Parts: sequence; structure tokens; C-alpha cells
Amino acid sequence: MALENDTFAPDFELSNQFGEKVRLSQFRGVKPVVIVFFPLAYSGVCTSELCTLEDNIAMFRDNSVELLGISVDSKSALRAWSEEKGFDFNLLADFWPHGEVAKEYGVFLEGKGFSNRATFVIDTHGIIRASFITAPGEARSIEAYRAALEELEPAGV
Repeated sequence: MALENDTFAPDFELSNQFGEKVRLSQFRGVKPVVIVFFPLAYSGVCTSELCTLEDNIAMFRDNSVELLGISVDSKSALRAWSEEKGFDFNLLADFWPHGEVAKEYGVFLEGKGFSNRATFVIDTHGIIRASFITAPGEARSIEAYRAALEELEPAGV
């Protein structure tokens, strides 16, 4: 079962597509974070979704929000995919222990070996303020992200 809104987001540290360590708590007190769990790099729906996020990256940057994509792919696969598609945000490898962070957030699909399509919007205090999950094979809409970002307090509050 996925974590609920108004609960504390578990901290984690994962490598990004460049091998750099990224820890969720490094953003606490600094800026909100949107975590985007996706099943697998190079799959059709995931590629479409993340390309849409890249096309709308200003929506996150204009609101000083850190966008983090997470999948069970290796950092090498994520780097190749990111470079091919021109993604300008961190893609994190929940590779080993396999799907550990997705499991903590309640979105790992044991029978499939990857995470569901789930998004968590986390405020500067580390609290989940909005979340949404789509049915298998169903892309998340950019409108869902816009609505979720509206759940955040204005900067400086």
C-alpha cells in the first residue's frame, strides 16, 4: 500500500545517472521535491511520460521544485536513456537492493520486479503533500502534476 498524504517521506540515498549520490533529506529545508517512480527506462509509456516532464521542466523549476525520477534500472542504463532523450533532471537507480526505495514507498510490484507509476510531492519539511498513482500501462497527466504542485505552500512560508 502506497504511503499516504500528510505522512513523513522516508529518507533514501540513491545514485543518479552520473553515479552521484542523491539523498532526499539534502533538499529538506531547501526546496520541495517531486518523486516520480516509473517502471523501466526505454519502455513506451515511461519514455512518453518523462519526455512530457522534460518538456514541462519549467513548471518545476519556476516553483523551485526538485524533480527526481526513480526506477529499478541501473545507473548506466539511466545515463544512456537520459543522454538519448536529453533529460535535464536526476534519474535515480533503485537497482540494489532491488526496488528497496519503491518498497518503502509502497509502490513496488513484487510479481513484476519494478515499481508502479507513482508520484509523491514532498514539501520542504519532508511531508508528502500530494500523491497519485495510475493504473498499469496508464500515463500520468501533466495536469495531475500541476494540481499536485498547487498543494505546496508558497516559497518562504
